[in-house]
Amino acid sequence: MRGKILIVDDEQTMCEMLADDLERHGFLPTWSISSEKALDLLKTQSFDVLLADLNLPKMNGIELCERIAANRPDIPVIVITAFGSMETAIAAIRAGAYDFVNKPIDTEFLVLALDRAVKHRGLQEKVKLLDQALKRSHRFDRLIGESPLMRKLMNRLERVADTETSILIAGETGTGKELVARALHKRSRRCKNPFVAVNCAALPHSLLESELFGYKRGAFTDAKADRRGLFLQAHGGTLFFDEIGDIPLSLQSKLLRSLEERSARPIGGTSEVPFDVRIIAATNRDIETAIQEGQFREDLYYRINVIQIDLPPLRERGTDILLLARHFVEQFAIRANKQIAGISNSAAEKLLNYSWPGNVRELRNTIERAVVLTGYEKISVDDLPEKIRDYKASRFLLESDTASELVPVQEVERRYILHVLKTVGGNKTVAAKVLGLDRKTLYRKLEQYKVD
Repeated sequence: MRGKILIVDDEQTMCEMLADDLERHGFLPTWSISSEKALDLLKTQSFDVLLADLNLPKMNGIELCERIAANRPDIPVIVITAFGSMETAIAAIRAGAYDFVNKPIDTEFLVLALDRAVKHRGLQEKVKLLDQALKRSHRFDRLIGESPLMRKLMNRLERVADTETSILIAGETGTGKELVARALHKRSRRCKNPFVAVNCAALPHSLLESELFGYKRGAFTDAKADRRGLFLQAHGGTLFFDEIGDIPLSLQSKLLRSLEERSARPIGGTSEVPFDVRIIAATNRDIETAIQEGQFREDLYYRINVIQIDLPPLRERGTDILLLARHFVEQFAIRANKQIAGISNSAAEKLLNYSWPGNVRELRNTIERAVVLTGYEKISVDDLPEKIRDYKASRFLLESDTASELVPVQEVERRYILHVLKTVGGNKTVAAKVLGLDRKTLYRKLEQYKVD
């Protein structure tokens, strides 16, 4: 069923004709020949759209729109107008109508209008439910989500938070890896002690080594005093290695030894200094592939990856996108000292359709920008960046009716492998699982197809 439609027209013949047409197109129609009876039906039954003629006795279509807008704003109204009466149609829109169709009615045009209205109502209901869900949403510290993926993730985090086990958090850039690491620390028995983070990708080799292990006075030119490394600064707490997949190979053996011995020797020092830290690491790289390529030590990988936490990309979290968006609207509206009620249905639809390559970080920045720019009580489509407004999802097509467009089987395989790799963010381990191949076979095919 495409939707439940309430038809209102003072001519019974017109009602029956419209009902027959809509039923053939998969709708479930009900009709009434008076506005008053239609309002009574709305009190006792549920409808997706109301389709009303403007020229009704006693209470005309404009007045009916006003009544419904006041009492049942959740039900979109489509009005039927005489051909060419644009002023009347505009008056109906101002009175709260969602759309209008002209007489004589083009059934295909009417069906399209009804489909849009049904979709509009569904999205409106979804936003309403998300408002309620935000108040009772599942949370793990600052993590928010209602999707099955996030519920499963939070359940797993609850189980591992108050342990001493080393954890590797894997996920695309912007999925909130450091947020998860901090949440785990706050829920652990080490929560009153330091949480120390180091970005392995942001520091050059020499500086990263001195930051981690510290140094003794005179160890190098600028070492004018002893400095405690991050291992010792995090003593009793948690040391978080962000983007550990980018740590230099030459430093990995020293790091592994320190993690195994639970002690660190400062640069220029002669003795080991013991430390007590819990290790949490994060990466957006496919470390198993890096191991195969000789860029990461396998023994270090197993040392840091006792338990792996996989963060889902935002595009796989469904209506969590709107849940997070509403949360960010509230957050940034307070900062901007603006009264913003939420997100319009059309803007919400754009947010749901977008692929979010930058994940939650990109969504957060998008909403912050929209809150600053908007001049309305709700975020509109015009407040969103152009790339989100104009986004159209790509599709991988195999079929063609034109012989010249058909390609060999090997080319189909090459395109599909590339499509899967792009979809999983370049993670070869995940891509191999999706394709039903072992990693060696995938590497061989990538080499065969000259894919870097």
